Amino acid sequence: MSGGVEIRPAELADYDDVVAFASDTWADRREDGDYIPQVFEDWVDSDGPRQRTLVADTGDDVAAVAQFVLLSEHEAWAQGMRTNPDYRGQGVGSKLVHEGFDWARERGATVARNMVFSWNVMGLGHSRATGFAPATEFRWVNPAPDSDASANHEITGDANAAWRFWQDSAARDHLRGLALHPDESWALAELTRDRLAAAADRGGLVVVQDETTGTRGFAFRSRTFEREDDDDAEQTVAEYGVGAWADQPACESLLDAIAADAASVGAERTRVLIPEDVAAVSDVAVTRTEIGEEPDFVMAADLTADYRA
Repeated sequence: MSGGVEIRPAELADYDDVVAFASDTWADRREDGDYIPQVFEDWVDSDGPRQRTLVADTGDDVAAVAQFVLLSEHEAWAQGMRTNPDYRGQGVGSKLVHEGFDWARERGATVARNMVFSWNVMGLGHSRATGFAPATEFRWVNPAPDSDASANHEITGDANAAWRFWQDSAARDHLRGLALHPDESWALAELTRDRLAAAADRGGLVVVQDETTGTRGFAFRSRTFEREDDDDAEQTVAEYGVGAWADQPACESLLDAIAADAASVGAERTRVLIPEDVAAVSDVAVTRTEIGEEPDFVMAADLTADYRA
């Protein structure tokens, strides 16, 4: 089948075909279902030099869809990789993903990453089959915004101190240097000093420091966005690209600083990316902060290798 399929840029006219097989992807796990029907048209409208949404066209049907985004000069992000159930097991999904790899590699990318929910066994299998390998895992934590929160350490916005701490931190090692990208939602890219400096410039960098032991941790606000809560009311969410700390007291101070920062931008909820590591997760648990029930996995494909082998 895959040999007779055309891989081409997605069009708005593909919407009905894509929605027909993507709407119920996670019906047994998520009440709100798959996000593809909500974003597909925006993806197509915003495609350009640094973003490409692709479909596998059989002539009569859309057999698969995926999007590829350049996050930096050498990093690509793959998302929305879905295969029509009628065409699974026929190589269609792999052919589409490899075309996406080609597109990214031709534009200078040497790595493509994606994210898969840890419970999504089919997605994990598809990623491994198309050339992605395990990279890292993370978990969300959700300190409640609180304008009265007060940390037990000094809180600064020193980007140089945060960068130095990150370079030597266990969090960086576990996360392979990755943190949330400030412009592409649900995407991870290599954290750079420039991104920390940009966060500091907009008042979104919190650094935990101690006059005796130095820098003890940091987090940066990657973005704020609006979403509906469980009662369908709009709420503002403050998202933090990574949280890293040296020990449990520093963790507690960092979460307090995040709570105060989130309140300062009018957020009603937060989410903070932390390493899926027993020390990090249990440090948060001590504070009785809300923790996501399951981790998320990040996969990576080496675009300098022969991924079609």
